[in-house]
Amino acid sequence: MSDISQKCFGKNGGFSISFNQDYTSLSVVSRTGYRLFSLASVDRVDEIFCSHDEDTKIAERLFSSSLVAVVTASEPNKLKVCHFKKGAEICNYGYPSEILSVKLNRSRLVVCLVDSIYIHNIRDMRLLHSIKNMAPNPAGLCTLSLLSHLAYPVSTECGELQIFDAANQMRRLKLRAHDSPLSALNFSYNGVLLATASEKGTVIRVFCVKNGQKVHEFRRGVKRHVSIGSLNFSTCASFVVASSNTETVHIFRIDPKAIEQAERRQSIAVDVAAGNNASSSSDDDESNGSDPSSTAAAGGGGWGMGFLAKAVTSYLPTNVVTDVFTQDRAYATIQLAEAGLRYECVMAKLEKETRLLLACEDGFLYIYSFEDSKGGECKLIRAHDLRTPLHGITEVDIVGNENDENTNSLNVTNMTKSMLPAPGTYAGVLKGRPADRMSADSDWCHDLREAVEYPVKVTVPIYDEMQFPPVTPITVE
Repeated sequence: MSDISQKCFGKNGGFSISFNQDYTSLSVVSRTGYRLFSLASVDRVDEIFCSHDEDTKIAERLFSSSLVAVVTASEPNKLKVCHFKKGAEICNYGYPSEILSVKLNRSRLVVCLVDSIYIHNIRDMRLLHSIKNMAPNPAGLCTLSLLSHLAYPVSTECGELQIFDAANQMRRLKLRAHDSPLSALNFSYNGVLLATASEKGTVIRVFCVKNGQKVHEFRRGVKRHVSIGSLNFSTCASFVVASSNTETVHIFRIDPKAIEQAERRQSIAVDVAAGNNASSSSDDDESNGSDPSSTAAAGGGGWGMGFLAKAVTSYLPTNVVTDVFTQDRAYATIQLAEAGLRYECVMAKLEKETRLLLACEDGFLYIYSFEDSKGGECKLIRAHDLRTPLHGITEVDIVGNENDENTNSLNVTNMTKSMLPAPGTYAGVLKGRPADRMSADSDWCHDLREAVEYPVKVTVPIYDEMQFPPVTPITVE
């Protein structure tokens, strides 16, 4: 192991680190608040906001905007929508039980509880739809694509999931991805693919969102009951990176031809029975016995592999043959210093180079090299200590389109005090106003509009090119 690995891998837990939707920013959540960082280069991670108010559970930033969704330990059933650059709370929503996860994209905000999901229009926080009486989901497992497809588990007995169209509030596909309950799932950045893993954690499967057909089946390892801590696509959707409670991070490569073949297959019927699903498996640790076209799309391996598979079929059970010859192995790996820590792993472009970013619960961000042309073992090139906040707050002005990684220019200004609203400000008063009174009082709504809107020439809009509209506090029933 290199010197940098020995020095930087620590055992200080207590941190929850998550990336924003395009991996250009991350939030560090702890018992003392949350902090936001901008990821500009390998050598530099800029702190852009630091709160010191209370124990925080969730802090999700919307791309490179000033919008942050916050949930605290003292009020776990309340969602606070904040403008961190102004230090102001825009609105808050109360829910029937503890908020387990929050997902954001440009048009939707999704709140996941243990047995229900609430879908809001992010531009005015209007409640559009609620999914209730779900199978218990204690981990708050769900994922939201940039195209507003929402995926969530619908069974505690097997790895069955529902793909829901959050843009139009309608169900799309239901498919059985694994025999064991789901432990991780995530959409690709372009929304075309969905990756899943079960509680056993030995197999990673990738599905076509369009029709539910299986694109790939990857073998993570041979150990049983491995806990998958992170499962993410690269922004180019060419790779999937998975971390677990073992010492190895696996990177799998997506074959574009496999995607094309899966898209051409017949679509799985909506709400089809799990047993008849062509993408279901006979055993979570073995490849499924799907039709020949599905096997080819899963990276079957050509004439030689097919001939060998036929040759040994008479000696081995069919499911064993399928397992051996259709599961792809890791394209690249990372060897960690120790097992048992939780890592959030993503692949992103830093200074025009593809890098692997591992945010660990010990409070460190590790950056690894990656050779997309040959794979192999990735090398640690830099580690950043995110545990200790800066003395002040670094406020970053971001100009340009969030989708263009080369158009962001930074204008850094240091501030010495916390940006929390003063007790006498409107934001402070608003927190104590009853929801029903605010909803019925148009004058208060008008004042709220003035409080959250910005002039057109503002350098940092609250929501990309459009300003965040006024909202009112409300309790969701």
